Amino acid sequence: MDYTVSMFLNTLTPKFYVALTGTSSLISGLILIFEWWYFRKYGTSFIEQVSVSHLRPLLGGVDNNSSNNSNSSNGDSDSNRQSVSECKVWRNPLNLFRGAEYNRYTWVTGREPLTYYDMNLSAQDHQTFFTCDSDHLRPADAIMQKAWRERNPQARISAAHEALEINECATAYILLAEEEATTIAEAEKLFKQALKAGDGCYRRSQQLQHHGSQYEAQHRRDTNVLVYIKRRLAMCARRLGRTREAVKMMRDLMKEFPLLSMFNIHENLLEALLELQAYADVQAVLAKYDDISLPKSATICYTAALLKARAVSDKFSPEAASRRGLSTAEMNAVEAIHRAVEFNPHVPKYLLEMKSLILPPEHILKRGDSEAIAYAFFHLAHWKRVEGALNLLHSFRMIPYPLEKGHLFYPYPICTETADRELLPSFHEVSVYPKKELPFFILFTAGLCSFTAMLALLTHQFPELMGVFAKAFLSTLFAPLNFVMEKVESILPSSLWHQLTRI
Repeated sequence: MDYTVSMFLNTLTPKFYVALTGTSSLISGLILIFEWWYFRKYGTSFIEQVSVSHLRPLLGGVDNNSSNNSNSSNGDSDSNRQSVSECKVWRNPLNLFRGAEYNRYTWVTGREPLTYYDMNLSAQDHQTFFTCDSDHLRPADAIMQKAWRERNPQARISAAHEALEINECATAYILLAEEEATTIAEAEKLFKQALKAGDGCYRRSQQLQHHGSQYEAQHRRDTNVLVYIKRRLAMCARRLGRTREAVKMMRDLMKEFPLLSMFNIHENLLEALLELQAYADVQAVLAKYDDISLPKSATICYTAALLKARAVSDKFSPEAASRRGLSTAEMNAVEAIHRAVEFNPHVPKYLLEMKSLILPPEHILKRGDSEAIAYAFFHLAHWKRVEGALNLLHSFRMIPYPLEKGHLFYPYPICTETADRELLPSFHEVSVYPKKELPFFILFTAGLCSFTAMLALLTHQFPELMGVFAKAFLSTLFAPLNFVMEKVESILPSSLWHQLTRI
């Protein structure tokens, strides 16, 4: 047997080793390219997926469904339900004005700051808030019902003017203020006209709301219109520098309509109070809305972190803290920052100006890059105003790992990247968390490809020397087999062994 192996190795030429290593390198390289493409597209390894899905059952793998079936089904339904709720797209409470802000950006840069998906969601919101089933009974409202469905901005504006020719239509003024006005002052003037018309409609429908479902739906629509107008007027005042007036308007609106939380007016109020540096009032608002039973947002979490950081940031030093340890106030600030970063890990890059900001979209995905942009766009100045706050954020910017397991919140959803790519313009590089780690098989095939390529190169350059090494390696590889065969020959009769070798 040993003689046969030696004869076989001696017949191999250096060209054979070159061909062998080159072919191995080519095959492993093709596998690496395919694995990388599959991972980039589907987020998992093809080899790993096949082995888990097909080979494990064949090898007798345990079926998880056979044990604790009821618990797993409940867990799956809960996780699916949470995934849907986590990836729900929300109206941005601080969204800009299309005509006065978004369109001006387009005129200057030639870029479209809003995606079609984002604008389509806004059109759906407008139809939900500003229309009702009885609109066809009133000519102006019937025109506006069609206007909200129009894709062409000029067609929408023309329809609004047509509706105003019939009577004073609040929703027509809203559309013109949002899309035709080229300055905030013009938008505010149109919203004041909308308020006059909308307030009259609201008072009339309020008296008739109990006369039937049709009147109730109309009153609900008029309520939405009135709240929207007052909120946008407060935002106009904030943009024009009348911050105290804006705060009063927001407080009055929240008192008048306490149950309408869908507009998230408290987030507008928090931003305005931070501009006034009324930190005690900010804390009072947080005490009401930073509750475990209420939905969280980047504004809530990061504003709470900013207030905690403000108490210690001016005297904080990482070197001193490492020597003496953290005080109670510093520990509270660090925990608040970690809580905020766990909720939305994209925000620190924008607050620390490690990534450039763009105009925020009209809709955001909570815990996503779109929400981070919307928050940092308005709150970066507030963080800069608090001395040392950004330094503290930079010192403790570590992202809780693994983020997807969750600590203070639900595990980080995996759907944020897809939704953010729909909401944010193509020229923006979407921030992605959690970072996808390369699967083992990609690393393995990369190493195998590199190793075989190196062997092919060495064999081509030094054929004689590599031939000696290859023969020595194969002889060592076959040594245990030769030992076993020799033992078998010594135990079995020579005649029987001769018959087996012939077979």
